[in-house]
Amino acid sequence: MTHPSTRADGARILTVAELMAGLRDLLEQRVGRIWVAGEISDYYQARSGHCYFNLVDASAQARVVLFRGDASRLPFELEDGLEVVLYGDVTVYEPRGALQITARVLEPRGRGALQLAFEQLRRRLDAEGLFDADRKKEIPVHPERIGVVTSTAGAAIRDFLQVTGRRFPSIPILVAPTRVQGEGAEVEISAAIERLSERSDISVIVVTRGGGSLEDLMAFNSELVARAISRCPIPVVAGVGHEVDLTIADLVADLRAPTPSAAAEMVVPDRMAHRSRLTGQATRLRVAMENLLERGAHRAGRLGDSLRALDPSLRLSAQRSRMKAAIRGLALGMKHRVERMKSGLEPTGRALMRASRMGPMRSRERLELASHGLVRVIPGMRERERARLARLAGRLDSLSPLGVLDRGYALVRREDDGAIVRRADEVGAGDRLEIRVAAAEITSVVENVRVPEDGA
Repeated sequence: MTHPSTRADGARILTVAELMAGLRDLLEQRVGRIWVAGEISDYYQARSGHCYFNLVDASAQARVVLFRGDASRLPFELEDGLEVVLYGDVTVYEPRGALQITARVLEPRGRGALQLAFEQLRRRLDAEGLFDADRKKEIPVHPERIGVVTSTAGAAIRDFLQVTGRRFPSIPILVAPTRVQGEGAEVEISAAIERLSERSDISVIVVTRGGGSLEDLMAFNSELVARAISRCPIPVVAGVGHEVDLTIADLVADLRAPTPSAAAEMVVPDRMAHRSRLTGQATRLRVAMENLLERGAHRAGRLGDSLRALDPSLRLSAQRSRMKAAIRGLALGMKHRVERMKSGLEPTGRALMRASRMGPMRSRERLELASHGLVRVIPGMRERERARLARLAGRLDSLSPLGVLDRGYALVRREDDGAIVRRADEVGAGDRLEIRVAAAEITSVVENVRVPEDGA
């Protein structure tokens, strides 16, 4: 079907395509590239990587397209509700006949793009749990080897090596050199972390650089570096920038150090303090061992005294000594008594002498009577003293442990601790016993313990 290109009055008739093309050319020529502010609404990213959204304000809206190449250069993520200022071309999307802005540059309104990117990534990783305290790994007290990810041309590595050399120079340090800023630096940093994590001799990894602007630190605010740190099986310490700087790497790392020098102090022990601590521990250990040995010696001495006090031979010896002393005392007493009796007879003898002057016959009779009385008294006294001594010896013999053993009894001790066994519940099957009888010592093993029904 064909249509006339002009009217009868000479006016030109346009096709829809011609109208849209004319409007596009008119807008591009007359308006061109402009800055427009608004809020993102209905944001959508296609599989191709192109981004589509409406830019709206209180009373109007415009359709915006951001092509994949320009979108990949954005340091932050687009989202609904985000206020932006964009720079782009005003044109017409001919297939739909709609006004459209092709965005070239976008900036967040009211705050920097880098700061926004930091906040967005921080919220997302925090929601995933990458900052949780329970996933932090413990930093070793005395690392075998330290891996360092940093630039070899910066001041950070010099400060780090100076501190570690002063504190503990014998700990080896392996440096994985990388760029720490600029395009592609995050790729090098994450690759260096992964290389060091594959080594079995690395105890801790330090990711560090000196201070700088937010733009200088962007490599350490990248998701790529954050993921590499979170996947690392080796503890990671981040010492990025100055104390006031805070990066995503600091939040994901197992330990954050405010500066490179502080990172060195955190991962390397102070050898002088370490030596002093070891010396103190050795002193305390020696004193504790000496006290333990001294207490053991005292306890062994007390146990030895107790065992000696329980030895029947020692008790018998003591009783024999006491019996000998008693016999000596009895003999001495008898001697003294005889002497006293003799002394008592002396006055009688003198009286007899005096009586002899009075009459020989009378004196002789009295002397015979006295002699007969003395002869009768002395044997009786000897028998009584001998009987008394026999009774004492019998009592001593009845008190002697060996005397008890002679009657068929035995003294039973546990072999392991020497304790005397008095009741059935003090031994069990398998216990070794030492049994002392009258003339021998017997070692036996308990097979079972049987208590009579009457409890005897």
